[in-house]
Amino acid sequence: MKIALIGAGNVATVLGRMLLKNNHTVVQVINRNIDHAQKLAEELQADHTDFNGQPDLSADLFIIAVSDYALQESLPHFYINDKLIVHTAGSVNKDVLKLISSNYGVLYPLQSLRKEMEEIPPVPFLVDGNNEGVLQYIEAFARTLSHDVQRTTDEERLKLHTAAVIVSNFTNHLYAIAEDFCKAEHIDFNMLKPLILETAQRIKSTSPADVQTGPAVRKDIQTLDKHLRLLVNHPKLRTTYLRLSDSIMNP
Repeated sequence: MKIALIGAGNVATVLGRMLLKNNHTVVQVINRNIDHAQKLAEELQADHTDFNGQPDLSADLFIIAVSDYALQESLPHFYINDKLIVHTAGSVNKDVLKLISSNYGVLYPLQSLRKEMEEIPPVPFLVDGNNEGVLQYIEAFARTLSHDVQRTTDEERLKLHTAAVIVSNFTNHLYAIAEDFCKAEHIDFNMLKPLILETAQRIKSTSPADVQTGPAVRKDIQTLDKHLRLLVNHPKLRTTYLRLSDSIMNP
């Protein structure tokens, strides 16, 4: 299939690589910054332009892979008649595309994607379309990129996007503040990495609630008190510790 890719950031770059790997052709990269468009286009062996240029209407599918904010900004630059166009945002309604084309939908990769990835991890896709024919087309296309494709409404996708922020962004933030704590207390954060990986591995086949460990789930007040005393000089972390412990003890 011939694809026009709108965007040149992390998601657009990884999707572009996935497209080539699965025997699709990227015919054009379109981006606000022409230099970024050119760089990605060279990697994908495609033409390129900025938002003032003409979209390549030979493309079978246009994929807008930009941030939610940039998506709203970029829309006035495109009108492609009846060409199929999808966006890749988790929290944006599909109908934002209805003024651009009569055929539109969503191709949301439920994965953290970065240009620097040496290997592309499994990427589940959530798909939607403005009618059944469009949805079937997008779904079939998504299955050329991933074995894990699910139809979701705008509301369902927003709920999964919210959960994704909790399990990915919030969890990573906890790693970051734990690393800051280790640096401040002159202990080695690297010693925690095997524990981080083991904890993540457990939930591959088990509910997280069933493998919860630690002093809070045991209601070990003495240990909790020791930790809180230690965290007196780290007030923000102490507050986080208290709130999470309360959430575990009182689900």
